[in-house]
Amino acid sequence: MPSLRIALCQIDIIVGDLDSNVDLILAAVTQAEEAGCDLAVFGELSICGYPPEDLLFKPKFIEDNRAALARVAEASGDCAVIVGYVDRDESDGGEPDVAAPDLSKVPGAPATGAVLNAAAVCANGEVKGRYVKHWLPNYNVFDEKRYFRPGDEYPLWSIAGVTVGVCVCEDMWVDPSPVNVMADGGAQLIVNINASPYHQDKVEARDAMIARRVEETATPLVYVNLVGGQDELVFDGTSVVVDGSGETIARSKQFAEQVQVADFAVTDSKPVSLPVTMVTDRPSASVEGLPPKLEPLLEPLEEIWEALVLGARDYVHNNGFTDICFGLSGGIDSALTAAIAADALGPDHVHAVMMPSRYSSDHSLSDSEKLCQNLGIEGRTISIEPAHAAFLEMLTPEFETDEWGLTEENMQSRLRGVILMALANKFGWLVLTTGNKSETAVGYSTLYGDTAGAYAVIKDVWKLQVYELARDYNRRANREIIPENILTKAPSAELRPDQRDDQSLPPYEVLDPMLAEIVEHNKTAADLIAAGHDPETSKRIARLVDIAEFKRQQSPLGTRITKRAFGKDRRMPITNLYRGNP
Repeated sequence: MPSLRIALCQIDIIVGDLDSNVDLILAAVTQAEEAGCDLAVFGELSICGYPPEDLLFKPKFIEDNRAALARVAEASGDCAVIVGYVDRDESDGGEPDVAAPDLSKVPGAPATGAVLNAAAVCANGEVKGRYVKHWLPNYNVFDEKRYFRPGDEYPLWSIAGVTVGVCVCEDMWVDPSPVNVMADGGAQLIVNINASPYHQDKVEARDAMIARRVEETATPLVYVNLVGGQDELVFDGTSVVVDGSGETIARSKQFAEQVQVADFAVTDSKPVSLPVTMVTDRPSASVEGLPPKLEPLLEPLEEIWEALVLGARDYVHNNGFTDICFGLSGGIDSALTAAIAADALGPDHVHAVMMPSRYSSDHSLSDSEKLCQNLGIEGRTISIEPAHAAFLEMLTPEFETDEWGLTEENMQSRLRGVILMALANKFGWLVLTTGNKSETAVGYSTLYGDTAGAYAVIKDVWKLQVYELARDYNRRANREIIPENILTKAPSAELRPDQRDDQSLPPYEVLDPMLAEIVEHNKTAADLIAAGHDPETSKRIARLVDIAEFKRQQSPLGTRITKRAFGKDRRMPITNLYRGNP
C-alpha cells in the first residue's frame, strides 16, 4: 500500500508582500525537504495574500504575483509544492465569460484574460500545472465573483506514486463537490487549500464537513489553512489530515505558524478516468511512519482570546507599528483591551492613558493604576479638566446657556480622542479603541471621541462576553490581573454624576440576546416581539441599531470573531427608514 509524507505549511502571509510571502514559503519548503516530505502544501492565495480585493484590478499586481510563483517553482525539487496564487487565462481572447466579471469596464484593468483563483503544482524547478477554483463564494465576508472566473476542470497529479486531486476552499463545501468527482475519477488523496477566516464554532463546522467528504469518498483528505490577521479577518490555521477511515492523524496548531509533518498510507490504486499529470515519480521518501500528532484544540473562550490577540498583533505589526496607546478608564472594556494588547505586543509596547475628568471616580483611577502594574504596561495620567473647562467657557456664549446635557458629555470623550491622537502622532504609536459590539450596535459611543483610533480590538465582542473573557483570563493566569473591582462595578461612561449604562440601555443580560438576533440573525422588531420580548423595548433597540449605522461606517475596523460582524459581513444603507415594526 503506497504511503506519502506530507508537510502542512501553515504560514502567516501579508496581502501584497510578495517577496516576504515567497521567503516564508521557501523556508517552509526547506523544512519539508529536510523532513523527507514528498509534498508540501500551502494555503489559498499564499503567494499574494487573501483577500487581495481590488488589487486584482491592477494588471501589474497579477503579473508580479505570477513572477513570485516562478521563484517558488524554480526552488522546488523532488518534494512537490502545492501553493495558491492568482493566474490569468490568456486563452479566452478577452471575451468575458458569463460567470466572470467584465474587467474591461473597470478603469485601469486589463481588457483580456479572466482572473483565476488557482493552485499551482510545482516540482523539480517548474510549474507542472494548475487547478482553478470552481466555486466562488459571494456571501458573508467573501466577494469572489467580483474578481474571478470559475474553473471547470478536474486534473489529477501523480506525486511519489500517489494520484492526488487538488481543490480550493469552497470547493469542499458545496454539493456536488469537486472532491467527490476527483475521488470517483481515481484520486487516492484529496488536497484542499484554504483561506478560511475564523469565527466561533468554525472549527467544529469544518471538521464535520471534512468528515462528511471522507465518509462519502473513503479517500484521505488534507486540509491546509492560512494563519494570521488581515484587516478585520483572522485565519486560525488548524490544518488537518484525515485518513480514508475518517481518523484524524495530524492537526496543526490554532493561531500559530507551523510546518506539521504527517505520514499516512493511501488506498491501493483505483481505476483512473480523469487526466493525470506526472509531478514526481520517485518512490515515497518515508520509511518509518510517523505517529499521529494532534495539537490540542483550545477551549472556546481561549480560542476567542487567541483570535483577538493574533488579529491585533498582525494589524499593528503589518502596518508598520510597534507600539499602541489607548484610553484606560477603569472600566471592563478598556481593561480587557489592555490585557489583549499586552499579550499581543508585549507590555513594553503598550501605553495606557488615564484621562480623568471632574466626574471620574477615585476608584476608576486606582483600578487603572493597579491594572497597569499587574500587566507591566506603562500608565500615564493626563487630566482633561483644564481643556474641558476652557471649552465650556469658550462655548457657553454660543450655547446661550450653561445647562448641562449630551453636548457637554460628548465633549469630554472628544477631548480624550484628541489627546490620544496627539500622543500617537508625537511618538509614532497607533491608537486602539475600546468599544464592544453591544455599544457599537446601538451607537452608545461618541463619534470622533471614543471611536477615534485605528483598530477596535473588541469590536465584535458582546458586552457579556467581555466579562467572560476577562474572568477566564484571570483564571488561566491563576491570579487577579484584571482587578475584581473592575469586574464587579456597574458599567458607566462617567460623563455625568452617578451615570450608569442601564440608565440609557436595558441591562446587558436583556440587551445582548436581542442585539444578537437583530445583528447576527436579521430579526426585526416584529420578530423580537413575536418571540416574547417587550414590545416597546424591541422597537426602541431595533431603531437604535438602525440609526447608528452612520457611526459604524465611520468607526475603525476590528477583529471578526462571530458569524456576522460589523464590516464586510453586514452592509446596511445609512439612509434607511425601514423599521420592521409590527
